[in-house]
Amino acid sequence: MRRVGLAATAAYLPERWMTADEVADASGIPADVIREKFGLRGKHVAAADEHVSDLAVAAAERLLVEHAVDPESIDVLVYYGSTWKDYAVWQVAPWIAHRLGCSRAYAIEYDNVSMGTPVALRAARALLVAEPEWRTALLVAASRESYLLDYGNERSRFMFNFGDGAVAGLLEGGAERNLLLASHAVTDGSFALQVKVPAGGSVDPASIESVTGKRHFLDVADPAQMKDGLDDVSLPNFLAAARGAVERSGATLADVSYLCGIHMKRSMHDAIVQALGVDPTRAAYLDDTGHMSGVDPLLGLDRAARTGEIAAGDLVLLLAAGTGYTWAATALRWGPA
Repeated sequence: MRRVGLAATAAYLPERWMTADEVADASGIPADVIREKFGLRGKHVAAADEHVSDLAVAAAERLLVEHAVDPESIDVLVYYGSTWKDYAVWQVAPWIAHRLGCSRAYAIEYDNVSMGTPVALRAARALLVAEPEWRTALLVAASRESYLLDYGNERSRFMFNFGDGAVAGLLEGGAERNLLLASHAVTDGSFALQVKVPAGGSVDPASIESVTGKRHFLDVADPAQMKDGLDDVSLPNFLAAARGAVERSGATLADVSYLCGIHMKRSMHDAIVQALGVDPTRAAYLDDTGHMSGVDPLLGLDRAARTGEIAAGDLVLLLAAGTGYTWAATALRWGPA
């Protein structure tokens, strides 16, 4: 089978940084709870005129410039970030490709929310394997979901860590380094209606009442039911996704050298790290950015690569979960094949 590798990564974070104290002031939750239980020192917030397409273009431009990549050499551009974009019913991928000058690129996107990174890597790898004439795939993800938060809505408090940012990754077919290995995912659709923006779709079209009722912000239908249900299945499903990805890659969980996950409350992060048997110092934790939809795992990997935290031979696990609910993982072997 054709080998596919991750040739480059880059990220972009907006200038404004909202501190834990500011989140506390907005929500009424004590600042020490935000820092310790939420695991959040602060998060980046996009400017009012800085949209998902702008964030994504900024990250992708950084990648193209840093690695001297000709935009016209990109065969396919995949957007996999937040589903809340510049416009309500709209595809952002073609606009990103146009702005970057990727004039040859086939532009597509996936609505994968927070499990986006491992899912997008899996899909893009499959595209490059199935289409031998394609050599490069540019993956971009962005999130601006801090603007979907109503800090006065206690039902949605577990999402108060949502921040803004973007990431980009370049995949190459026929690669000889940083090879993508296998992926695995688990879906439980019983949680599908719990987390959503209630209004704006066909069930509850936008109206004066929906706006005044604040139904255009993220909400949770039944927080107690969701928490009780997720408490039972989250850790086992994270482990099932992780184990499936590494075993399909011909490895075991004991072989995982570095973990790149999504930002979540500190206790769940620690439980996952312990259950996987990963050294806690070898697990990215984005307490300075919060959670950014599909951005997190690739951002963690980009940071680890830039700081030299991962080395040739390391088995890197990109692990995520997203509302829907799907838990997903993709394994990657760092360095030369």
